[in-house]
Amino acid sequence: MWILLVPLAAILLLLLIGYRTMAAVKPAVARPVLGPDDRREIEALEGRLMAHVEMLGRTIGERTLDRPQALQAAASYIRRVWGEHGLAAREEAYAVGGRPCANLAAELPGSRDPERIILVGAHYDSPPGSPGANDNGTGVAILLEMSRTLRQEPLPRTVRFVAFVNEEPPYFLTESMGSRVHARGARRRGERIEAMLSLETLGFYSNAEGSQHYPPPFGALYPRAGNFVAVVGNLASRRLVVDFMTQFMSATDFPVEGVATFEGVPGINWSDHSSFWAEGYPALMLTDTAPFRYAEYHTAQDLPERVTRREFARAAHGIIQAVRRLAGSRDS
Repeated sequence: MWILLVPLAAILLLLLIGYRTMAAVKPAVARPVLGPDDRREIEALEGRLMAHVEMLGRTIGERTLDRPQALQAAASYIRRVWGEHGLAAREEAYAVGGRPCANLAAELPGSRDPERIILVGAHYDSPPGSPGANDNGTGVAILLEMSRTLRQEPLPRTVRFVAFVNEEPPYFLTESMGSRVHARGARRRGERIEAMLSLETLGFYSNAEGSQHYPPPFGALYPRAGNFVAVVGNLASRRLVVDFMTQFMSATDFPVEGVATFEGVPGINWSDHSSFWAEGYPALMLTDTAPFRYAEYHTAQDLPERVTRREFARAAHGIIQAVRRLAGSRDS
């Protein structure tokens, strides 16, 4: 009997700690009321975001190492947009099984503390057999529009934008992931990355009751309608989760939920932020929760028309403003 009771008590204790951790993440912040100027800005942002999603998720389509021309077309598109923004794209090239591939990076150097880096990343490859409009055309679209917005004013800290290759299977959680290559290089160079934010599948929102699902035990604490951005971190990144949510909630009225919990919970490590956890950097994922909400996840039906345009633009606007505030904050 004791042999059974001791592990059961340990499991219950871990669940209790996890619940307490999860429940304490959301800060108390007064939400703003967005005015006409904000609404006009979001409307214009919507058009630009969807142009990127159309290019990646329809014109180019499936983007994998097995379709090298499409993968290269996506990389060329990212370079071109950054060039239009006055940013020089740096290529981080490597090979997988003799096949060349590359991350792309661009930076806005900090005006006061350039050695302190806020890194924002999104993978530009798609799942095999999928055009990847939401996964991850939406993440790349926000990355490109963030660089466009943040270049307009000097920020105290450096903001690095990285488009990662090879996030999707069969490379996911292997040493061939572009984010693994970048994170290892950053640690080797002794870079001071104070926050890494992974933009992952951010384009689908629904107010319908029951549209949101969770791995256990999250369902008891979080909404049943999938109308929110999720901010996901491990226990070591809890402060970053709270800091980001504070900035996001101060900038927008868009719904947001956060969690900082055990890395073994299904879904917690499902993007490029996990590569930075492995190197000891604080990192989080911003997501619409992907397969826990989005039925077209990793299918041929992940097309631009499945993106809920207005809600996507509202979420993107809040994310961009939150990163701007993080890069300008003294204490994060």
